[in-house]
Amino acid sequence: MLSRNSKLFLTKIFSFFSVVRGYNVFVIALAQYLSAIYILAPERRALDVILDWRLFLLVIASTFAIAGGYIINNFYDAKKDIINRPKKSYLDRLVSQKTQLQVYFTLNFFSALLGFIISWRAALFYSVYIFIIWFYSHKLKKILFVGNITASLLAVLPFFGILLYFKNFYQVIFAHAIFLFLIILIREMIKDLENIEGDLSNNYQTIPVNFGENFTKKIISLLLLGTIVPVYFLINVYDVGYMDIYFYISYILLLIFVLKLWKSEGKVDYIKLHFLLKIILLAGVICIVLIKPTVIENGQKLLLVN
Repeated sequence: MLSRNSKLFLTKIFSFFSVVRGYNVFVIALAQYLSAIYILAPERRALDVILDWRLFLLVIASTFAIAGGYIINNFYDAKKDIINRPKKSYLDRLVSQKTQLQVYFTLNFFSALLGFIISWRAALFYSVYIFIIWFYSHKLKKILFVGNITASLLAVLPFFGILLYFKNFYQVIFAHAIFLFLIILIREMIKDLENIEGDLSNNYQTIPVNFGENFTKKIISLLLLGTIVPVYFLINVYDVGYMDIYFYISYILLLIFVLKLWKSEGKVDYIKLHFLLKIILLAGVICIVLIKPTVIENGQKLLLVN
């Protein structure tokens, strides 16, 4: 049996994992590595990419900056989350705000430091990224349209840090980024529909608060229609290997999503839609390996030869 102190310690660890959204941070780190192996450096052995210590430091720097971003965002959204996510808010408050802020500054410091070990450009990139996250959480988040767009850009930016490292500016990368940006932007708007009660009470100027749910659904539908453009290029113009299977399946899911969207009337319905988008995003990360499965095979063959 665990002692009371041990249980309290484990509870606080779980609480802190909730604050920094540990699951999200892990998925982003995984996505960065898979993008590096299959998109940014497909000519290199997978093992060489994985063992690249500079890439490792960049991924860790991104991880620290993103985790810090979740902490500061949680700090500014504390009042709103009491209404929108009472259970999660209670769990998050098991770690004091003072401790959260101390960890926030520590994570940001090490993020910039790790970037500096690579180059002053990397340090500048992560320093600017950290500042934008803070400014978004403090000010931009409450501004109509700007908050949604900024949040979506912040989710995509860590991949550009890896892109700058490999210096492979393939057009296919930007097509992937646009598709990802649009899906995340849709997810942000679904979150606004989901959290409309807390946003209203805390004066957040979101699209549902200012224009209503039906108008928001129209915007989301237009954004879904807009994803056809990058998907068309990814399937018909660029070589994405077997990942085109993912895009076909994701479009079936997105059609189901938009049909469910127009039938949704409350928070429970929007939470389900949010979960469906999470599945599409997670599947997109995993399916990166379908772009060029031979990367791993070639790496294994080279390893056996050597």
